[in-house]
Amino acid sequence: MEEAGFLRIGKVVGVHGIRGSLKVYSYTESPSIFNSGNQILVEDAAGCKQFFKIARGNPHKRLILLSLAGIENRHAAEKLINADIFAQKSTLPGLEKGEYYWSDIIGLNVFLKNKNYLGRVESIFPTGSNDVYVVKHPDSGKETLIPALESVIEKIDLEHQMMRVNLPEGL
Repeated sequence: MEEAGFLRIGKVVGVHGIRGSLKVYSYTESPSIFNSGNQILVEDAAGCKQFFKIARGNPHKRLILLSLAGIENRHAAEKLINADIFAQKSTLPGLEKGEYYWSDIIGLNVFLKNKNYLGRVESIFPTGSNDVYVVKHPDSGKETLIPALESVIEKIDLEHQMMRVNLPEGL
C-alpha cells in the first residue's frame, strides 16, 4: 500500500459508543491528519479497501476517536476492527530535514560504525521522548533496540536502504 502513494497512519483497535465511532491507534505525531473533511483509505482484515471522508476526529487518551461518513452505528464500526488506515502521502504535512516517515525507516539495513551488520529495522515504537527502532538480525534472530537519537543514528541513506549507528555502551 505504501508503494502506491499511500502511507499507513493508524489502526482501528476498537469501537466507542453506539453511533459508530472508531478507536484508532495513530502512527502519526499530528492528530490533524484526522481532521473532519479529510479523506482516508481503510483496508479491513479481509483486504477490502474503501475510501471514507472523516466526519470527526478527536484525540481521546492515547487514541483518536474517529467518526466516518457512512459508518452510522456500532455494528458497522465493529466490522472495521483491526483495519489499517491510510492517507495519501501527498496530503501529509511536509517533513523537516532529518525527519522520516516510519515506513521509510522500517526495512533499512543497520550497520554499526565499524561496518558490522546489525540487522534490519523490523518495527518502531514511540516512548514519548523518542522513537525506538527494533532491529533484528536475520540469522541469529537477535533483537537490538536502538533509540532514535541524533547521538546514536549517524546516517540514514534511503537510496541505499541503510542506516549507520553508533551504539552506546551496553547495547
